[in-house]
Amino acid sequence: MMSVDMSLVKKLREQTGVGILECKKAIAEANNDFEKAAELLRKKGFEKAKSKSSRATKQGAIGSYIHTNRMIGVLVELGCETDFVARNEDFLQLQKDIAMQIAAMSPGYISEKDIPEKVIEKEKEIYREQMKDSGKPDHVIEKIIEGKLKKFYTEVCLLNQKFFRDDKKTIEALIAEKIHKLGENITVKRFVRYQVGEES
Repeated sequence: MMSVDMSLVKKLREQTGVGILECKKAIAEANNDFEKAAELLRKKGFEKAKSKSSRATKQGAIGSYIHTNRMIGVLVELGCETDFVARNEDFLQLQKDIAMQIAAMSPGYISEKDIPEKVIEKEKEIYREQMKDSGKPDHVIEKIIEGKLKKFYTEVCLLNQKFFRDDKKTIEALIAEKIHKLGENITVKRFVRYQVGEES
């Protein structure tokens, strides 16, 4: 049996913040392949996040971010299960990162389920109009519309957006990592983004 490279375990722990035992298991499972072990931990993070997603998040904190030019400001409410986690440094850092993400990427909604049906229908209408003279059969056009909608979600939904600090992960994946690390459900409850000169 291959021995576990403890320097990789240490590196994985530093990078992910996950417990030493879990990191050791992941490195062993990945046969000392660091990238594969990190991927395994990410998947486990998502599974853990899914299993906790129905738990109520009645605690939390409201965080703010004002951009350096003082032209953009964000308020975001992040929910968790206990006030212990609400005061945790990792939780507060996550909140700051999410506020900065909102300032930089200006999402309109938290997730796909928050988009009003009429907005989705309007998008579909635009895509259909764009392709009406394409000569493609209807079922192909519907597939293309599905693809275009997915891209639309990555632009307007906070959870679907790529994290501005690391475009290999989405905001949803970033939150899943923290759920995995902190052991509690974490949700973005609401946010508001202000920009000087913008109509409210």
